[in-house]
Amino acid sequence: MAHIRPQMEGRWLEVLRDEFTSDSFTSLKEFLVEEKKAYTIYPPGPEMFAAFNATPFNKVKIVILGQDPYHGPGQAHGLCFSVPPGVPKPPSLLNIFKEINDDLGIPVPDNGNLTKWARQGVFLLNATLTVRANQAGSHQTKGWETFTDAVIRELSDKRENIIFILWGNYAGAKKSLIDTDKHHVLMAAHPSPLSASKGFFGCKHFSGANGILQDLGLRQIDWSIE
Repeated sequence: MAHIRPQMEGRWLEVLRDEFTSDSFTSLKEFLVEEKKAYTIYPPGPEMFAAFNATPFNKVKIVILGQDPYHGPGQAHGLCFSVPPGVPKPPSLLNIFKEINDDLGIPVPDNGNLTKWARQGVFLLNATLTVRANQAGSHQTKGWETFTDAVIRELSDKRENIIFILWGNYAGAKKSLIDTDKHHVLMAAHPSPLSASKGFFGCKHFSGANGILQDLGLRQIDWSIE
């Protein structure tokens, strides 16, 4: 199982040590080993924990929560909603950029790689970290949610003044894991074309998050993508 042993930023490894040794995570690893024998899995193994490595535990300012990785070839690279350079922007990501354009006047970029956000402290976490090729949601309820719920709880317990951005009913349900007395929660509809017009467009979460950071005396996020 060495190929799915967590390769993760040190502080994350420290706070999640109990999760990695739990029965749930052991079962998840066994499931992934069997899946990889029979199917193509996204994202590639080295990128499974990319969000954790791009945004160290002590650097998290904002959490954006997705559901599961993109399931098409070359799309998923470990950051929710993000795609590598050169990959066409999926509809939800395009709507995110449209809202940023409306909110902040930043032009819609050609590139859908959100690594620049992650390096500024935007933790781009999917609730499920892997998926079977071409089968959306295929790794849900296999153990990842137990792990990522623990991630949210650790951030809530051990940090202060994180801004949690929760889009859609699935992400919104995670509010119960967050201590709202010490953190900030922004909620809206999901950016998918099915729901973006029902409360995502016009949510102004990007300027809103920067306003909170400014009030806290923290550097604001540059939401532009080169």
